[in-house]
Amino acid sequence: MSGEQRMKKRVGFLGVGWIGRHRMEKMLDTGLIEAVAIADPGEESRDQALRLAEDATVVDGLDGLLGLELDGIVIASPSALHAEQSIAALNAGVGVFCQKPLGRTAAEVEAVIAAARRADKLLGVDLSYRFTGAMQAIRDLIARGELGTIVGADLVFHNAYGPDKDWFYDPAQSGGGCVMDLGVHLVDLGLWALDWPEIASVDSALVAQGKPLTDPSGACEDYAVATLRTAEGTILRVACSWRLPAGQEAVISAHFYGTDGGAALHNVDGSFYDFEASRMHGTWTEKLGHREDDWGGRAAADWARRLGDGEGFDPEAERLADVARVLDRIYSR
Repeated sequence: MSGEQRMKKRVGFLGVGWIGRHRMEKMLDTGLIEAVAIADPGEESRDQALRLAEDATVVDGLDGLLGLELDGIVIASPSALHAEQSIAALNAGVGVFCQKPLGRTAAEVEAVIAAARRADKLLGVDLSYRFTGAMQAIRDLIARGELGTIVGADLVFHNAYGPDKDWFYDPAQSGGGCVMDLGVHLVDLGLWALDWPEIASVDSALVAQGKPLTDPSGACEDYAVATLRTAEGTILRVACSWRLPAGQEAVISAHFYGTDGGAALHNVDGSFYDFEASRMHGTWTEKLGHREDDWGGRAAADWARRLGDGEGFDPEAERLADVARVLDRIYSR
């Protein structure tokens, strides 16, 4: 049956701020879903979302969405609510696409995965950097063995800005600072690119406003460095920050070094969206493909396509817990 003949899946959107609307647009572009309803406390956000989905109904929160016989829900609410809302949706027999982090702790993430498994429903998280063509090219190089044995990786995300919502700075609501906000992408990229190695040890240092952070439950870090060692001996170094004076808006990169060469993803001219991939050969470098800046909605579109195809629980979702367990170890939880 063609995409035109197939009945579109009914999807509700919980949270339609900028990122929620962007993901809605990319999902609608697949032609496989319809935005049946939206829920958001902000009138301006609702009005802008209705420009994308004129026929959508405005409802009050998750309960309003779950009363509409949906096939899927897209969750873009504050982090403290992600696990609880995801579990409620999955228990109601509704697939979930959630903003990161899926949960504030590994225990929360594991509970969501268990709910998805029980319900046999599709669970996705917006770990969008996997979907850059640059990162996928690098992963293919590693998988084919063209870089030899991977000795180490350096993964960096420095943001010249900080979050603009107060709840990000309350660890009870956010689960953590820049590691939970930005480092989750780096840990996910590193483990995903290396095909999910066992992590033997994690050492970390967290800083808040220029001072060592000894109690992550009391404040959010704005600078962090962690060293992950795999059971095979590969060393992954992760560094992230908010409001770092880096001389540009952002520094985002993922370098992988092997016995037969290296490869790197990096942003261009401080951009949050424009990326290139390079392959390193000793003292010289070649570019892999062209710059790209239209990748942010690919994870959302992929979930929409899979939902449209009627997919249920994907065991690959178990890997979300691997990432969450590393974050717990970075926070010494």
